[in-house]
Amino acid sequence: MEHKPTSHRPPTARDWDARYRERHEPGVPAQVLSLYRHLLPPRGLALDLACGLGANALLLAGAGLNTLAWDYAPLAIERLDALARQRRLPIQAEVRDVVLAPPEAGRFAVITVSRFLERALAPALMAALQPGGLLFYETFVRDKVSAVGPDNPDFLLRENELLQLFAALRLRAYREEGSVGDVSRGIRDIAMLVAQKPE
Repeated sequence: MEHKPTSHRPPTARDWDARYRERHEPGVPAQVLSLYRHLLPPRGLALDLACGLGANALLLAGAGLNTLAWDYAPLAIERLDALARQRRLPIQAEVRDVVLAPPEAGRFAVITVSRFLERALAPALMAALQPGGLLFYETFVRDKVSAVGPDNPDFLLRENELLQLFAALRLRAYREEGSVGDVSRGIRDIAMLVAQKPE
């Protein structure tokens, strides 16, 4: 799910439905998932949390994982569900407010989160992983070099914040380049983390 860049209030389901009326394709998966796809297990239950139009869910299901995809924008879920049925992929798309109804403990082999930040959910996300389960997380940082993403700092990561939020997990990969060096190169504006729950 992408945060609306022009507002300081959290976007509502109506805001997202209006945005998704203009978009029909799911886009590309999060870079953290594309770059570290080789770390995915061969089977298991995956969750694409705040999935938007479901690019991450489509990748996960295509990799052989039974996938749940949750978002609170009904139009996004409707479009993802139709696409999953068309492609015959094992995706169960559901309208769900993950703040009010976080994932259940010990259920998932993989959880992906991209372009969504609700700091209070971090303990529930860690609890929702099975032992050995993997979290793939990517979202925008405050130390951006372009205007992409939200302008509200509440929706932007502080420096190394993902490492702090998920310190109880074992770090497998991390990238946060900020505005250091030649900003025309590299992966900027985001932090990405892959971390594993201890067995």
